[in-house]
Amino acid sequence: MTLLVQLVDQHCIDGAGALDPAAFTALLAQVPGWRVVDGRLQRTFAFRDFHQTIDFVGALAAMIHQQDHHPELTVTYQHCIVNYNTHSAGGAMSQNDFICAAKADAIYAQRTHA
Repeated sequence: MTLLVQLVDQHCIDGAGALDPAAFTALLAQVPGWRVVDGRLQRTFAFRDFHQTIDFVGALAAMIHQQDHHPELTVTYQHCIVNYNTHSAGGAMSQNDFICAAKADAIYAQRTHA
């Protein structure tokens, strides 16, 4: 079982702390397509049309609600940009960000057969 699968199976915890550099580097390697932009974990998801984009956003919203870990979303016709960081970690990144990134990737793969 890879770390990515383990991340998908985990749940966010309240009050998660900032990751140390080694843990951050290891987790970032497990979520391909995600990068750090302005101190946040970010990925742009591409879709064929607005309906597919909104379908993804709806599924993402359900996961976000369940995990109680809310990203910043930018939604356009064929893209959804997701930005994660953790307020309880002083705006740094926590394992919660990577858990949700892995879950977002799974939702994307399910909807686009990626």
